[in-house]
Amino acid sequence: MSNPFFEPSTLPYQLPPFADIREEHYLPAFEAGMAEKLAEIDAIAADTEGPTFANTVVALERSGAVLTRVANVFFNISSSDATPGTDAIEGEMSPKLAALSDAMLLNQQLFARIRALYEQRENLELSAEESRLLERYYTRFVRAGAALSESERDRLRAWNMEIASATTEFKHNIMAATKAATLILETEDELAGLAPAAVAAAAENARSLGQDGWALSLQNVSNQPVLAELADREVRRRMMMASLGRGFGGSPNAELAGRIANLRAKRADLLGYPDHAAYTVADQTAKTTDAVEDMLAQLIAPAVTNAEREAAELTAAMRAGDPGADTELRSWDWQYWSEKVRAERFALDADALRPYLELERVLRDGVFHAAELVYGITFQERTDLVGYHPEVRVFEVFDTDGSGLGLFLGDFFARPSKRGGAWMNELVGQSGLDGTRAVVVNNLNIVKPPQGEPALLTWDNVRTLFHEFGHALHGLFSDVRYPFFSGTSVPRDFVEFPSQVNEMWASRPEILENYAKHVETGAPIPAELLEKRAAAERFGEGFRTVEYLGATLLDWAWHRITADQSADIDAELFEESALRKAGLALSAIPPRYRTGYFAHIFAGGYGAGYYSYIWSEVLDADTVEWFEDGAAPIREKGEQFRRGLLAKGGSVDPLAAYESFRGRAPEIQPLLNRRGLTG
Repeated sequence: MSNPFFEPSTLPYQLPPFADIREEHYLPAFEAGMAEKLAEIDAIAADTEGPTFANTVVALERSGAVLTRVANVFFNISSSDATPGTDAIEGEMSPKLAALSDAMLLNQQLFARIRALYEQRENLELSAEESRLLERYYTRFVRAGAALSESERDRLRAWNMEIASATTEFKHNIMAATKAATLILETEDELAGLAPAAVAAAAENARSLGQDGWALSLQNVSNQPVLAELADREVRRRMMMASLGRGFGGSPNAELAGRIANLRAKRADLLGYPDHAAYTVADQTAKTTDAVEDMLAQLIAPAVTNAEREAAELTAAMRAGDPGADTELRSWDWQYWSEKVRAERFALDADALRPYLELERVLRDGVFHAAELVYGITFQERTDLVGYHPEVRVFEVFDTDGSGLGLFLGDFFARPSKRGGAWMNELVGQSGLDGTRAVVVNNLNIVKPPQGEPALLTWDNVRTLFHEFGHALHGLFSDVRYPFFSGTSVPRDFVEFPSQVNEMWASRPEILENYAKHVETGAPIPAELLEKRAAAERFGEGFRTVEYLGATLLDWAWHRITADQSADIDAELFEESALRKAGLALSAIPPRYRTGYFAHIFAGGYGAGYYSYIWSEVLDADTVEWFEDGAAPIREKGEQFRRGLLAKGGSVDPLAAYESFRGRAPEIQPLLNRRGLTG
């Protein structure tokens, strides 16, 4: 059968031909792609010529073209526009793909060739990128278990397949549980506090779900943004309970979490590490668990102190504003009263910002405009090119000299078929070896307005838009020869750094004033409102830091369990104990993610790596300070940042590149200053 994945796309930048792709194409393409990859691996391993960089390492880099094409498309679709059919395909393919990875990384003939090259690397006259590629391949094989005995490799294969199946099941369970937890309200009075546009969106959401009344869908975080606006305390309580209960009770995710953590611990033990956290960070920029724990130790106590101070303020405000309420500040009260105090203290109504934060203007006159000012690149929408969903938009990106840099796809609105959160994927990776430029996609979950209405954003939406575009720039600016190093193929605790830096441009006056214009009149946002927003921005930093650290310490606790600990773990008791031990057991501030819906660590690549956001923020805060020191024009600094860091992907050691770019090692003080953790 004709299959669009079997040959490279003929569209610009090899954009996948979404108009031709059907669900029935995925399985045949996966099967053909895996067969092709296995044949190529076997041919490389069985080559009768002695190993050379070209016939072994470069040959591996060229292998698996069909599989790469289908996997890049499918795993974006499975998160952004899933169907029961794609769920079934993912459930079938995940263990098979894990087995394929093992077939390569545990292939003894192939490993012998890699090891022989690695041991004579000083005599091979390799370029710096080639030398690093050989070192990374050797490390990858060893960390995957290639140096184990045959019986140990068999055990590892079985565990890898089981982990792959369990994480896929966990992901699907989250989507089902989140959809099931949608709060259906029967009367409009229950939505008191919401802006009229939000009420209309809730009614439209209910209709789309086949329900009467109004529907408030959940995002994949504990503290739902709508809690800041709902005036009815009982509705807020119901919303928070629905959010926190996902993955517990009737869902198997709590049990799956224990099983995944146990299997990862066993695998780490087999590979010579005390636990999965130690195994993970050994290949990150952190290198050791001590380094991570030392960094976290500097943050927890001052963050809790800040949060407790904030709790006292909010409790006082609640007692004054609602004398009939009980005297204890609950988790469902925090955001609501925080907004009340914020509005009173800074005279800022969050809803007053929305008319000035319209999606189209934020995108074109904010995100794109900032990229042009800092990096000199430009954008043109390509309505002749189609995405994988009618809501997906395609933009061509041009470099400073007018040459094509790649494609950017934007998929901005929430829908039932999309998982929560926001993320970036590569549909085509940049590679000098293959002659490809990057095609990247940003997924967000902005509430879609009713037909014909503008999409008005919250400030958090704006920040997320800039953040995810930072990932997109990392992919688009990639300038490496080998696909192994392309774009965001860097250590997990470095990958968030460029995206966090890009958030700074959302607040820069010359950019903010360019996009923050009234949706109806086009009038610029009043300077007074900008000043209030800036003054209010750090308010609540204690809450945000504790919320994040709670999730970080949960991830860390799950992945510091040892191989001899049972997989039969009571997840709720485990959470309670871990947070208490870390000094983060604040009932009014639940972790940003609880175990049952912690997709980052149990259905994504962040297991024992959620610390990476704050680790990367150390670099981010240090870099923002550099951007703002006035030593050179922003455009000049943007070029240094692009060429010195973003363009290099994983082709150099990230911290070494940072130190070369910055002229010194990163310092934590700018982060402490930013988050108000200096006492």
